[in-house]
Amino acid sequence: MAAFFMENLAESLGSSEPAVRLILSILLGYPFALVYRRFLFHQSATVVHLFHTFSGLALAMFNFGSQVCHSLLCVVIQFLLLRLMGRTVTCVLSSFIFQMMYLLMGYYYTATEEYDIKWTMPHCVLTLKLIGLALDYYDGGKEESQMSAEQKKSALSSTPSILEVFGFSYFYGGFLVGPQFTLLSYQKLVSREMSDVPGQPPSSVVPALKRFGLGLITLSIFTIGGVHYTDNYFLTDEFEAHPFWYKCVYILVWVKINLYKYISCWLITEGVCVLSGLGYNGKNEKGEHQWDACANVRVWLFETTPLFTGTINSFNINTNAWVARHVFKRLKFLGNKLLSQMFTLFFLAIWHGLHSGYLICFSMEFIIVNVEKQAQSLVRDSPLLASIAQSHLYPLVYVVQQLIHWLFMGYPLIPFCLFTYDKWLKVYSSIYFCGHIFFFIAFLVLPYLRKVFVPRKRGNEKKED
Repeated sequence: MAAFFMENLAESLGSSEPAVRLILSILLGYPFALVYRRFLFHQSATVVHLFHTFSGLALAMFNFGSQVCHSLLCVVIQFLLLRLMGRTVTCVLSSFIFQMMYLLMGYYYTATEEYDIKWTMPHCVLTLKLIGLALDYYDGGKEESQMSAEQKKSALSSTPSILEVFGFSYFYGGFLVGPQFTLLSYQKLVSREMSDVPGQPPSSVVPALKRFGLGLITLSIFTIGGVHYTDNYFLTDEFEAHPFWYKCVYILVWVKINLYKYISCWLITEGVCVLSGLGYNGKNEKGEHQWDACANVRVWLFETTPLFTGTINSFNINTNAWVARHVFKRLKFLGNKLLSQMFTLFFLAIWHGLHSGYLICFSMEFIIVNVEKQAQSLVRDSPLLASIAQSHLYPLVYVVQQLIHWLFMGYPLIPFCLFTYDKWLKVYSSIYFCGHIFFFIAFLVLPYLRKVFVPRKRGNEKKED
């Protein structure tokens, strides 16, 4: 009966049944959070852990049925690794290898050439949680002087219980699509510390509703616009027949609409975290309470920045922070920042999946970000270019920047969304590999432009006798 209802609902909405189940599951986080606030906030930690565990498991079973066994197995094994191996490098490496290999094997056996909502989708979020748990547990065994400021905020001083690990893993506000948060933050939530009113449910209803409302707006934009700007249109003869300028405009609009698919889910789940209290982030410099601890997108920055790095910094924030803390900064021993960046992006690529499109996407991101840094350095060090950027011509410069920015944000996302090389290669061929050519030329020209626009620094001239 329930399956029949879901099938009819999906058909009436013009969407797939897995997508409808996912959206409903994210929305169910709000009544779960209200139940927690109203009836369970002052209950024992055991009761709260059980509620978070079984509510998350219910969502998992609603979406993936018996395939929930994959997450259960990984959570249990992670707990055993912590207990049996302790705060050791062996535990960290074993956790990383097992969790990543399990995820990659899942990708290998379930991957298709389409974007499917299956058990590997929440499992990639869980994989980072469990690896991060091992690293935070390991950091908790260090001397305080050996830990960075970030590590001190997440290091675990004691061994977590099995209920804590389950509640942390299946918490309804983060299990399906994120965000990433630490076990220490979850422990503070359960101990009633994540509140602006000590010992009482947080005054977070209004902030939660704001994120919920913003999430519905972005979801509506994607729902309406996504019908007209689809991934599959890139592969049609009609797209192939259009002139080059039209293809560029299509990519520019398509990427903007396509990213709202992710943003809407993150905003709605952020509202769940805020409502429960997990989103509490203390006070700012003005003494105002902040609710952005679980923010996965900075909407204003995302909408207004003309920079690639600005979009990256505003998008999937918690995952980027996790990767920066647990991968990039821990590769410091390589002694090369550029090499650490390359390994980090490679990790992100395979974490997303085994398709070649992910590798192309993140390799393009590496190129784009480094070319942009060179361009920013050129403008900053050139008196002429800096004066233009600060003059009345800036509105025109800003518009041009935005057009270039979104065109070449869409360019690497084409292989990310089309997955296989035969598809993204066909699209890139139809637009003459314009992104590769643009950034190759920029890479060659920027050093020359620097010689032209940036005055040379003169050393002290020798005094004549």
